[in-house]
Amino acid sequence: MSTKNLYRSTPIFLAFLCMGFGDVVSPLSALLKDEFALSHTSSQLVTFVGLIMFGVLSVPMGIYQGRKGKKFVLQIGLVVALLGLLIPTIFGFDVFALLLVSVLFLGAGSAILQVAGNPIMRDVSPEGKYSRNLAFGQFIKAIGTLSGMLIPVAAVKWWDMDWKLLFPIYSIGLFLTVFILALTKINESKTDESQYPTMKSCLLLLKNKYVLSMVLGIFFYVGAEVSLFSKIPIYLQEIYDFDLKTWGLLGSAFVVTAILIGRFSGALVLNWISARQFLIISTFTALVGMVGLFIPVKAVAIAAIFISGLGFANIFPMIFSIAIEKMPERSNELSGLMITAIIGGAFVPMLFSAVADITGSLMAGFIVPILCFVYIGVIALRK
Repeated sequence: MSTKNLYRSTPIFLAFLCMGFGDVVSPLSALLKDEFALSHTSSQLVTFVGLIMFGVLSVPMGIYQGRKGKKFVLQIGLVVALLGLLIPTIFGFDVFALLLVSVLFLGAGSAILQVAGNPIMRDVSPEGKYSRNLAFGQFIKAIGTLSGMLIPVAAVKWWDMDWKLLFPIYSIGLFLTVFILALTKINESKTDESQYPTMKSCLLLLKNKYVLSMVLGIFFYVGAEVSLFSKIPIYLQEIYDFDLKTWGLLGSAFVVTAILIGRFSGALVLNWISARQFLIISTFTALVGMVGLFIPVKAVAIAAIFISGLGFANIFPMIFSIAIEKMPERSNELSGLMITAIIGGAFVPMLFSAVADITGSLMAGFIVPILCFVYIGVIALRK
């Protein structure tokens, strides 16, 4: 990457790091379940609140950024997420309802960051390297996600603190990113005024079967991913008697480590194979990993968690970039629709939890993300 491209893309990669901070809602749901003695379904409310704003804000923000620009919308997302982090930092962590408000703002900020961050990556990428750079951006995002598992563990084991340490640390990171982005000039692709996106133009796109299938692919992928992140600590606790606040969270960290490796490798592999081929490989790798969780052997379970992470790693950037590259002139509408589909992370884990509560078996719930990936496999195999 040239020095000029590196200069333009650095604040965007930092924004992707901040996107990863929003993923703290998944391990946070497990921690709050333990701290407030919640049921599976009640604890999943944390994840639901964190992701519901993707459904509310994504399309309107996609329309808004068509007029105001992606960089401006990216800055709004950073500020909204920062406000969410400051609420409990200032007012305390003892009231569950206040934490839900904090998570709501953090989720809103993450939604706005996703709407602007994924398409603006195309503006700072060399010709033909968008899929590669988006995969690398998702690798950076996974570092932010991983911090949400590792910082609480380090706080407990070495610093005599707990998960609350995340909030001031993340606040500093967001503030610095706002400052750096404000100083960076980015030459965005402009939308002709006659082609400004509208709510009608976004919704009409869903009549296109290709667009609808890709949007549903994002919905089911994110639902499966959030299910895995939030339930792996509980899986390790219930099935293999891991301590939730330390080794349980490290189970989720293990998934994210696999995702980090997968996304970094993906950014390299995509120099030689197509995004569609890589999507097929990733989908079936994830299915193998999730099926392996049902084998009642600890070593196999650990390996299955890692394999699942490798498979999950590149699904989102592949589906997103394939759709944008096919219809670049509709990037704002597509971005809004596909980021709206992240709301799958609110609904699919609730279904997972409901199945687990109704059957009395956490393992029964894992059928839900497996079925999600069966659908992704179908659209990956179709041209």
